[in-house]
This record gives sequence, C-alpha cells and structure tokens, in this order.
Amino acid sequence: MSIPTSTSVSESAVIAAPLSAVWHLIKLTGFAAFWSKLDKSEAVKGASPETDIVKWTFGDGTALEVKQEEHSTIEHYITYSVISSQPALSYTSVVSTIRLYPVTSGSNEGHTFVTWTGNFSSDADAGVIEDAKFKRREALADLAKAAGAKK
Repeated sequence: MSIPTSTSVSESAVIAAPLSAVWHLIKLTGFAAFWSKLDKSEAVKGASPETDIVKWTFGDGTALEVKQEEHSTIEHYITYSVISSQPALSYTSVVSTIRLYPVTSGSNEGHTFVTWTGNFSSDADAGVIEDAKFKRREALADLAKAAGAKK
C-alpha cells in the first residue's frame, strides 16, 4: 500500500551573489558546471530546431533527457520537463521550474533568492518526492558555491 503524498516539491535558498552571477549559470546545457551530481550536460543533436533538449548524465550513470519548456530572461526563470530516462523512472512525468529574484533590501540586499519547484505526475510516491527534495537542496548548495566564485 502506498503512502498518500503531495506530488510537488519546492526548495529555496538565498545565494550570496547578485542575480546576474546566478542567472548566468541557469542554462540546461550548463548545469554540470555547478551541480556536483552531474558529470555532463550536453545538447542533444538532431532534435527539432524549435526544441531545446539536453542530456544530463549523472555520476551514478543515470541519463535524463530534459526539454526546455519555458525560458524568460526578463522574469528570470527556466522551466523544463524530463522526456526520457535511463534507467526508466518510476513515475510518468515531472515539470520543474527554477526562478530567481533579486533581494533588494535588508541584510541580504544584493543577494539572490532562488526557488526550484517540481510538479510530478500522480504516480510519484513519497520516496520520489523526498529524493527530489534532497537533490534540489544539494544542487542549490552547489549553485551557491559556483555563483559565489563568479562574484
């Protein structure tokens, strides 16, 4: 019997770097430059000219193909979906968004507030959601290190 669970996850962080330093890193083909779990992030050749598809290869051998669904340099967000996985995922789909906000006042003025959400299909179980939570936290910590080095 499965445990009823929310099928969404949202993690956030305040990164001690200006938005421009963080935004520069938020490109699907560039995730391996900051995310320590990723060995490679590379554009998939032969995809439609209208579609940006990137293959992420993780250190454990997992390979995901992710499709950029939305991107806004004005609103500072990127939305992507997983379209294939080796090995296969235990759920049908996930759509994730990374959104950046400049912190404009207070003790964190000049820093960047980042959210990383994921909305999973209803067949994702509690283990999937917990794993997504921890992976996002690790990736946000890696992003903070990489952005801090670029200040």
